[in-house]
Amino acid sequence: MTLTHKFLSATAALALTAGAALADPALIFDLGGKFDKSFNESAFGGAQKWAAETGGKFGEFEITSDAQREQAIRQFAEGGSNPIVMAGFSWATPLETVAKDHPNTKFVIIDMVVDAPNVRSVVFNEHEGSYLVGMMAAMASESGTVGFIGGMDIPLIRKFACGYAQGVTAVKADAKVIANMTGTTPAAWNDPVKGSELTLAQISQGADVVYAAAGGTGVGVLQTAADQDILSIGVDANQNYLHPGEVLTSMLKRVDVAVYDAFKAGDKVEVGVNVMGIANSGVGYALDEHNAALVSADMKAAVDAAAAKIASGELKVHDYMSDEKCPALTF
Repeated sequence: MTLTHKFLSATAALALTAGAALADPALIFDLGGKFDKSFNESAFGGAQKWAAETGGKFGEFEITSDAQREQAIRQFAEGGSNPIVMAGFSWATPLETVAKDHPNTKFVIIDMVVDAPNVRSVVFNEHEGSYLVGMMAAMASESGTVGFIGGMDIPLIRKFACGYAQGVTAVKADAKVIANMTGTTPAAWNDPVKGSELTLAQISQGADVVYAAAGGTGVGVLQTAADQDILSIGVDANQNYLHPGEVLTSMLKRVDVAVYDAFKAGDKVEVGVNVMGIANSGVGYALDEHNAALVSADMKAAVDAAAAKIASGELKVHDYMSDEKCPALTF
C-alpha cells in the first residue's frame, strides 16, 4: 500500500466514523472541491437537503488527485455506505472496477454512463439549458458579440458551448460567439486566474455577455465580468447571488436533485441510465431577486416558449456528444 493510499484510508475512515454510520449514503466530490460554488457545491446541496429533511447522516470525501479515486470509492464500499454517489465523469474507470467487487452496493455516477447491474448513471441534457441561456445572452447583448469559457476541453463542455451558440444564433443569426477552453487537464476546473484572463481577452474582442461552464474557474469569469461591467452567466448551481445585477442568469443543472433522489431512495435506488433535461426539469435557467431586473418580460416569454418546444420535441438542440459537429460555433 502506498503512502497516498494509507493517508486516504485514514481520512476516508475518519469521514465515515465522524459523520456517517454503516449503510448510510456517501458522496465523493470531484476535483475542485465541494465549495466550488458550482458543480460540486450543487451536489453537496442535494446531500444537505436530504440530511435536513431526514435527520440522516452521510459520508463525504474530497479528493485532491486522480490517484485517489479508486481507493475513495473502495473505502466507502468496504465501510458499508449505500448508495455511494460520485460527482463527475472522471469516476467512470475506477467505478467499473469497484462495482464488480461490491455487487450488493449501489453506486451512482453523475455525468457519465457506466454499464453495470448495480450502477445508476445520471446524465444531463446540458445543451438544452445552454440553448436557453444563449437566447438570453443574445437578447441582452448590445455589441452582438458574446463569449463562452469552458473548463477542461472535453466533449461534455463542448456540448454546453454548442447548445449556447445555437441559442444565441437563433435570436441573432449574425451574432458572434467567442469560445475558449481553460485547459486540457483537470486543473482547468479550478483556475479562476486563467478564467479572469480569458474573460478580459473576450471583452477586448467585443464580448459583453460571457457564459462560464468551468467549475471553480468560473468564479474568476464572473468576478472579472462584474469588475468590467459586462454581464455573465453562471452554471450548474444558481450563481446569480455572487454578483447581483451583474449575472444575467445561471444555467441550472440539477445535480442537487440527482444526489437528493439517490440518497432518498437509499439502497433501493434504481439502476440504469437516467437522463435529466428540460422535459423533466433537469436543466433550466435561474430567475430570482438578483437578476429579475435584467430579464425582461419579452425575454422570459421567448425563452419559456423555446423551453416548451424543446420539452415537446418540436425544437431539437444539437447534441455534441452524439454528433461532434457544432453548426453554430467553430472551436
